[in-house]
Formats: sequence, C-alpha cells, structure tokens
Amino acid sequence: MRRAEVHRATRETDIRLSLGLDGTGTARIETGIPFFDHMLESFARHGRFDLGVKAEGDLGVDAHHTIEDTGIALGKALAAAVGDGKGITRFADAAVPMDEALARVALDLGGRGYLVFEGGFSPAGPGGIPGDLIEHFFYSLCTNAGLTAHISLTGRSDHHVCEAAFKAFGRALRAAVAIDPAMGGEVPSTKGTF
Repeated sequence: MRRAEVHRATRETDIRLSLGLDGTGTARIETGIPFFDHMLESFARHGRFDLGVKAEGDLGVDAHHTIEDTGIALGKALAAAVGDGKGITRFADAAVPMDEALARVALDLGGRGYLVFEGGFSPAGPGGIPGDLIEHFFYSLCTNAGLTAHISLTGRSDHHVCEAAFKAFGRALRAAVAIDPAMGGEVPSTKGTF
C-alpha cells in the first residue's frame, strides 16, 4: 500500500498527517476548524484516500497557519506516497457540480509544483474561512507535492463552490495516482524520471 506519514512542527503549528493512496476514503480529521475538517473529509471520501490529520495551530491568531501548514504536510505526504511515480497515470481531470456550483480540476503529477486558480469566494468566505486561504491551501499542497493543478470555480454559494472544489480535486487526484497497467511499471515521462 502506498502510504506516508508526515509530522510538521513549527512555532505556529504541530501537524501529524497520514495518507494512504489505496484506501477506502476513511478520514480522521481534527484541525480545530470545522469547515476545513469537512472539506478534507470530502477530499478523502471522493478520492478514496485514507487520511488522518491532527493539527494544533495558533487559531487564536487566525486560521492561516493551520490551513497553510496542513497543505504543506499533505503535499509532502503525497510526494512520499507516490515515490518515483513508476506506473502512475499522472494526468487526470474531474468536474464536480454541486447545485449551482461547478468545480473543474486538471492535474499533472509530474514533479513540478504549480497552481492556476480561477474563481473565488465572497468576502466572508466559505465556512468563515477567508477565501484566499482556500487558494493558499491548494498552492501549499501543489508546490510541496510537485503537482500542477488548474482549478476553476463558478457558483454563488461559497459552501457549494468550495466543497465542489475539494471533491473534484480528490476525484482527479485519485485518477492521477492510479496505477496504469499499460505503463508496465515505467515512469510516465519521456525523460524517464520526474
């Protein structure tokens, strides 16, 4: 089973995260930010990843460090679980509608971290989280995983837009990390490595 565990401790946060790529969608999430917990559970459920997150952060300041560092830890765990990338599908995309909202995610798990994020949230943000922190979470995840993601969002309800994004990201990532028997265990790159 492709698994990884990461412990990230700073003066601002202490995060223990485990990720299983070939899981059942089981999530045990405790970040102290209920809406963020819900989003990570949606990501795990729809990606069929086993995800454990225990995060303690300086929430008395705000949610920024906890959300950012969780993204960093998840990115590092993803990179470790994928390893050298032999046999993975690498490219994938997903579109998830949620009532009036639509999220589209296209991924390249090819070793280069990059994020294009189109769309946004109201000034209040989803679940009381400033909208820019959602983009920053995905940026932190992508740059630490070596993952290029294009995420585009439309809709009126911040909750629906954000949840559709996490679900679409989970579904696309599930397809990108899937083992492609046609690859014969090779790295899916003309370079022979990522």
